[in-house]
Amino acid sequence: MSASRIGIVIGTFALVIAAIGVAGHYRREHRREQLLRNLDHHDGCHWIRARR
Repeated sequence: MSASRIGIVIGTFALVIAAIGVAGHYRREHRREQLLRNLDHHDGCHWIRARR
């Protein structure tokens, strides 16, 4: 019985570590997407001023 409990504890610990890793990866990718989207924005005022 003791060995099975140790296995359950180790398995639970591994799942918690994996969940933290997945959450961190999701946050980084979401932040990266926001930054790339902001790089694509062009303000029309700058283009109008440059043409004059």
